[in-house]
Amino acid sequence: MLDFTVSKVWPTDRYTMSQVDALLEKEGIQRDGNLDYTCAIQDDDMNVIATGSCFGNTLRCLAVDSRYQGEGLMNKLITHLIDVQYERGNVHLFVYTKVDSAKFFCDLGFKEIARVDGTLVFLENRADGSSGYLRRLAATRRPGTAGAVVMNANPFTLGHRHLIEVAAAAVDTLHLFVVSEDASLVPFAVRKRLICEGVADLDNVVVHESGPYIISSATFPSYFLKDDVAVNEGHARLDIAVFGRIAAELGITRRFVGEEPTSQVTGVYNRVMCEELPRIGVEVVIVPRIERNGAPISASTVRRALQEGDMETVRELVPATTYDYFASDEAAPVLERIRKAGNVVHY
Repeated sequence: MLDFTVSKVWPTDRYTMSQVDALLEKEGIQRDGNLDYTCAIQDDDMNVIATGSCFGNTLRCLAVDSRYQGEGLMNKLITHLIDVQYERGNVHLFVYTKVDSAKFFCDLGFKEIARVDGTLVFLENRADGSSGYLRRLAATRRPGTAGAVVMNANPFTLGHRHLIEVAAAAVDTLHLFVVSEDASLVPFAVRKRLICEGVADLDNVVVHESGPYIISSATFPSYFLKDDVAVNEGHARLDIAVFGRIAAELGITRRFVGEEPTSQVTGVYNRVMCEELPRIGVEVVIVPRIERNGAPISASTVRRALQEGDMETVRELVPATTYDYFASDEAAPVLERIRKAGNVVHY
């Protein structure tokens, strides 16, 4: 008689992890590269019959063997993962899942934020989460035309500044969303500060924190990975569906994006934006990147110069406010983090 005990699966347990992968594949799910906790339910022969995982404050990769569906295993998995998250101090939780699995989460108090093509659903466990975020955004709405820019700025460069200048000159109000998630070498608090300082002279720019609702690991888990194009496209459509609600609250009719000739992941995202946003009345404007010394200015070039201690190159590629920060003693912990990263790629 199975007791359906939920147990943690250690990353070093290759045998069980291979069974987790097999079950996910059988249920049409690809294991996410960003996971920090995985659990499983096994039968009497130690075969994995149900699995679920976490990353940050999200629940991911949930699957139950079709032979055991209807026996309450999904609810058991979700309850276990919620307990794990609460023990970590994460109380605002998110999940993206297939439509046919959404009911399990709704029965446990999750609320739908957005869905795509009847295939993917994005939910959260806080009733006033996204609705509260939208209300706060609506309070910043101004008369006239409105546009949007979303950026990570890891760190803020003259390329980012150029994109903002072009966008701000084209609309009455530019809403600038800073990706809040701390998945970058330059921490969010520093990224936001450098952006705010770097655009302080532009009176029609309103800076917002993205929270978990724009290009975060909750809405776009593969954004920071070189992942399968189909996976990236699905998550891009979900993220853009969420952005559509934001655009409606702020009256945004134009979204400005930087040209991305080298990044396949961002290229897919931009292509999906060009397909989807015009359908809801939002024009996508692609702004060509500016160059220095024959090469496009990029945050990765700046990070490489910081790793090498080449502050002259940094000075050429960033606004004075960004340079002053990295030249100060205050930046020492961030510089150390960048230098230790070596050749690890961060977008």
